[in-house]
Amino acid sequence: MASPFPALAARSYLGAIEGLPDVTVRFFPASEIARELIRGTIDIGVTGRDLIHETSETGPQSVAFAKTLDFGHADVVVAVPDARIDVTHLHDLADVASDFRSRHGRWLRIATKYITITRQHFAKAGIAEYRTVESPGATEAAPASGVADIVVDITTTGSTTAANNLRVLEDGVMLQSRACLIVSRTADWSPERRTSLQSLLSRLSAEAIF
Repeated sequence: MASPFPALAARSYLGAIEGLPDVTVRFFPASEIARELIRGTIDIGVTGRDLIHETSETGPQSVAFAKTLDFGHADVVVAVPDARIDVTHLHDLADVASDFRSRHGRWLRIATKYITITRQHFAKAGIAEYRTVESPGATEAAPASGVADIVVDITTTGSTTAANNLRVLEDGVMLQSRACLIVSRTADWSPERRTSLQSLLSRLSAEAIF
């Protein structure tokens, strides 16, 4: 069922589903699955909810979450150094951000891999005076190393966050993420392909999409 990926074929692995010969299974990195589901070049895939939200602002509208799976549990959170006892909620952070530049001569710095999620969530919370610092490595270490003032990161148990002397804000869970079975709404769904999809979703006890 998945469309061909000429550019990615050299890195892909193929599989099949018994009883569904018209379905082609390909294995890709989770971030590539999210991107191609949004583009519609993959029909159905398994990846994290957070990656759909992060890859594109229109990501959630471009797909349907057919089934939440029982693995990949993690939350995207806002965390501050334990020493910031004056910041317990997002509205406190909004106050700090507006005052930060006048006090320190620079914007409040937020280390994160989740640029899109951070921008959207902070806009809703009225937090505008900050800048993001992309963090490809250990995001939790950014405040201690002086790279950033706070972090937006993903956490499963919270142990790594605590080990780096960081504390999640009381209302700091921005997104509860899980691995999900996801259907692309932008794929080319012919009647035959829709029939194949419904057969697959039925076998996987997933929600019907069309």
